[in-house]
Amino acid sequence: MPTQAGIFILGELTGPVADEIQSIIERHDPKLARARRPHVTLAGSSGVGPIAASTSAIELRDALESVAAATPPLLLELGRAERFPGTEIVVLPIAPRGAIRALHDRIATSGLHFARPRFAFSPHVTLNLYRTLTQERLRTLLMTRMMEPVLLDRLQCYFTSEPNAARLLLELKLEGAPSVSSASSVSSASSVSSASSVSSTSSVSGASSISAASSGGSVSSAPDATQGMGGAEQAS
Repeated sequence: MPTQAGIFILGELTGPVADEIQSIIERHDPKLARARRPHVTLAGSSGVGPIAASTSAIELRDALESVAAATPPLLLELGRAERFPGTEIVVLPIAPRGAIRALHDRIATSGLHFARPRFAFSPHVTLNLYRTLTQERLRTLLMTRMMEPVLLDRLQCYFTSEPNAARLLLELKLEGAPSVSSASSVSSASSVSSASSVSSTSSVSGASSISAASSGGSVSSAPDATQGMGGAEQAS
């Protein structure tokens, strides 16, 4: 599927759970691991299409600065790994509601000009994109389940146009004031041991647990169309 050129908005994931996801990606899809840290595509693929390529970094900042200032860091629950039908793409799905939906909607109504989307908003974190999976490796990935929420604490805007590498235009931290319960959750998540998640190939210490083996999983939503990035994943 050809990639739409334009500007994509990613939510970068940080903290120990994101580090554990990165280590899983490194084992299964080294090319993807080199291209991008774990992230969620918030705009450019699903829900809304890419932002017009002519949009300047100043225009992006003018539109998104207030969104980032009003949005607290998000703790996201990740579902068990699933495979996009007919592809090698394996993802950790995120329910498209609640805080992440609110952030997506704020971005979509920020005044930026977006192309038409190809898919309904379907946030997720990609575990495999480029590698052709053996049945054994696929089974291993489909057993992946993160037992702690992952932290999303910044927005990144990338200009993408294949076959060129993606170019970072803007990064904004989420700086909204969380509620008391959210604040304590964020603090707790930030200090969680990196053993807070597993795949079946991980041997981890601490309070981690795994899901039961899956014979196969798939999701009905189509994969993000923002992945090629000329050597850097656009939005998985």
